[in-house]
Amino acid sequence: MYEDEKRNSAMEALKYVHSNMKLGLGTGSTTKYFIDGLGELVKSGKITNITGVPTSLRTADLAQSYGIKIENNLEGIEIDFDGADEFDGNGNLIKGGGGALVREKIVAYNSRDVYIMADHSKFSERLHSFPLPVEILPFMENVTKKNIEKLGCDATFRDGKKFKSDNGNYILDCRFNFTDVTLEDKIKMIPGVVEVGIFHKITTKIFIGENNGCKIMNVKKS
Repeated sequence: MYEDEKRNSAMEALKYVHSNMKLGLGTGSTTKYFIDGLGELVKSGKITNITGVPTSLRTADLAQSYGIKIENNLEGIEIDFDGADEFDGNGNLIKGGGGALVREKIVAYNSRDVYIMADHSKFSERLHSFPLPVEILPFMENVTKKNIEKLGCDATFRDGKKFKSDNGNYILDCRFNFTDVTLEDKIKMIPGVVEVGIFHKITTKIFIGENNGCKIMNVKKS
């Protein structure tokens, strides 16, 4: 569902890539369209000297399969290309549906610009429809879960603790009635929390895929 919109958003974002760039490479189904498109340009020689900083092991494997150079040095990233599970009109995001929120946030924070690619269904007037992913340490994790729930949510371990991030941690999916961006600081104050899937004041552009094209939302950072 929405595959054409995902592809259209990725292909529009791809127009901002040229040779000799260092890019953040996100994780997820929409970003895969972007990396596939970038990979074909690299293989054909139309774009050269691209370095990617991947946000997950599977993204690294995909990029390397196209011959894209991979490194983990965060200095000098020009644009981070990634997807989102939900976004609002102010450019706030919920991310982490793929379980890569920690590395995604590190790369985004250290990039000059952050370009988000998404289909139109990911837009909400207020962040509420997608459960908020929170990565926590696998130590007294049930206590950490209870402390997060005190903030007013129902939290569940993703796949009943069977899912672990590339960092070896658990992911909690937290269902709030409304995910206010101020929750980020409150949740991160809880011992055992590694990172929260709220991305606030970090986005530059959002490429919103449509059936026959793509709409670009420019985000004013404050």
